[in-house]
Amino acid sequence: MTRPIQPQNHPFPFLLYLEWALLAIAIWTELLPNPSLRFPRFPLLTLLSITGFGLMGLRLPTGKLIYKIIYTAFEIVLILFTSLTGSRAIRLFPFLYLLLVTRSCLIFALPGRLLITGLSFTLFLLTLQRRFHRIPAPPSAQERLRFFPLLLAFLFGLVLVFVLLLMNAVLAERQSREKLAIANEQLRKYALRIEDQATLQERSRIAREIHDSLGHSLTALNLQIETALKLWLSDSTRAYTFLKQAKKLGSQALQDVRQSVSALRDPLLGRSLEQAIASLAEDFGRSTGVVPSCQIQLADSITTEVSTAIYRIAQEALTNISRYASATEVKIELQVTKNHLKFTIADNGKGFQLSQNTTGFGLQSMRDRAQVLGGELNINTAPNSGCTIVAEIPLHT
Repeated sequence: MTRPIQPQNHPFPFLLYLEWALLAIAIWTELLPNPSLRFPRFPLLTLLSITGFGLMGLRLPTGKLIYKIIYTAFEIVLILFTSLTGSRAIRLFPFLYLLLVTRSCLIFALPGRLLITGLSFTLFLLTLQRRFHRIPAPPSAQERLRFFPLLLAFLFGLVLVFVLLLMNAVLAERQSREKLAIANEQLRKYALRIEDQATLQERSRIAREIHDSLGHSLTALNLQIETALKLWLSDSTRAYTFLKQAKKLGSQALQDVRQSVSALRDPLLGRSLEQAIASLAEDFGRSTGVVPSCQIQLADSITTEVSTAIYRIAQEALTNISRYASATEVKIELQVTKNHLKFTIADNGKGFQLSQNTTGFGLQSMRDRAQVLGGELNINTAPNSGCTIVAEIPLHT
């Protein structure tokens, strides 16, 4: 069962204020002096009925249909009782029917709203017929009295239709806003979940790189130093050879640490994409002795997201080349037009069998970066035939 509508959770608090204002007017009309003694008056019963009707508005059922029907039936009984015990003014007073229709819009679906609106109009017509039936009047006034109830019924019908349409529009707009808020919240949670997954994947990649590269280098470094210590007294020449190898392994470990730290920080650091790729090429040349040839044509400015993705793809590709390719030539090309970006990095290394590369997290990471931006990444390679990586990304203006 859903939570009942109460003043603290009422979707439209101004409707409560309007109800209280209309009920106050109804009570005021009942307390007005009536010079006519031909109509019986029971002001206390009438005031109690109006007060009870008003108090019912403080708690509207929104759960089971049977509760809504009982609630509405009791409202109708109070209205009929008020019309029987009140003065002429209160008997013709239409505000209670308007409140009945307004409340029905809050607790019923559209068919129920239409039914209550039609029932309210019917009860009002019966009240008019009862009050204007057999009213003594001169013949000159009979013609006017004949059309007055019709005019009053027509105006009240228009008011009921207006109230019904207005409430439906307000409720529909509120439901749309609630659905939009829910969708935005779900989208926010989805974005956070995707961000967390991307962070975990990046951390896993860095951890794997540290384990595979730095861990291996440090293990080999430790073995080289232990061997050198054992041979230092008996064969200093061989010990010196092992120490030189240890120094080389230490330099390699330091390079691996720098690459891992570089992957964690902001890749561009305020530089342009051309400057960032040129810096990658210089670092690659210092560590491998192979200086890549770069052809970069940036005809138009590109967004930070695209620049970061291309930089990461270039970084991953150069890392793979330095570790596995044994290449002597590396070419980097970047072409940017108005609506398209093409990035190519190729080497003449030993290549690999793409279908058998089952641990290529870095390759999948490069594909993901291109696909997130609506592009694609293709890898052309074969054993002893080098490798060419082409990333194509559309630029949306």
